[in-house]
Amino acid sequence: MTLLLLACSLARAIPTPTPQPTATPSQTPSPVPFQRYGETLADVTYCTTEGLPQKMDVYFPEAGGPWPLLVYVHGGAWMRGDKSEAAGFARGMTAQGYLVVSLNYRLYPAGRFPAMIQDVKCAVRSLRAQAGEYNLDPNRIGAIGVSAGGHLVALLGTADESAGWDVGESLDQSSRVQAVVAMAPPTDLTRNFPNADMELMRQTGEVNLAEASPINHVTTDDPPILLIHGDRDSVVPYEQSQLMYERLVQTNVPAQLVTVQNGDHSLTGSAGSATPTLVELNQIILDFLAKCLK
Repeated sequence: MTLLLLACSLARAIPTPTPQPTATPSQTPSPVPFQRYGETLADVTYCTTEGLPQKMDVYFPEAGGPWPLLVYVHGGAWMRGDKSEAAGFARGMTAQGYLVVSLNYRLYPAGRFPAMIQDVKCAVRSLRAQAGEYNLDPNRIGAIGVSAGGHLVALLGTADESAGWDVGESLDQSSRVQAVVAMAPPTDLTRNFPNADMELMRQTGEVNLAEASPINHVTTDDPPILLIHGDRDSVVPYEQSQLMYERLVQTNVPAQLVTVQNGDHSLTGSAGSATPTLVELNQIILDFLAKCLK
């Protein structure tokens, strides 16, 4: 078992799945022989916003298809980070029979909210529109993110078209997803955060914090959401996932909250004291995604 260490100034970690044999979905093969089995495509434009191409990396499984799609959204306090951080995680997931894309999106301060979620939604619509080209199943799309990325995938799962964030290309397609995994996510931005980067964004007064909070977009038709959070997270308080979980349950949205005892923002603890371990979290994530997308 290897781990993907997210290269940001804030320590983050996400487990890389252990490849398992024969894990591709039992779907009808593509009618046209697919040419990109096992390939990785870097710097593919998924949408163009304000004249700037937004890029993604695409990781293809070795066989099978149409595959469920997993969209990875990196963290970095909405100010930094890169799609390349997901490489190890993505390769592990392709071995499980998922097509994986890792997104870049507009970052603060050049990109002001809601630019980030607009980009993520545009990516989902664009990929759904090109389902045949990517050999993906447009009815089986999940999203996974950590920290700021967790916030964005939680918004992706909860904010529907009425939020006004579906703008740009492929507007004939839905940006809805069928599963969300949000790790250490900010869910209610109206509450205090100890992290300086988040405070900087809050204090600009440019963002409607309530509107930008996933907790305020929860409705009964939201997809299943898995929340994972360390109870000793000093960057995004554990309370953020507790509050979100309570709202999801109250609204009858299928939800699961995994509390990492002694876990910090990277879901680890000193001297390996965190439980569940990263290996165990890996299996929890795989089980959740399999239930929702396979």
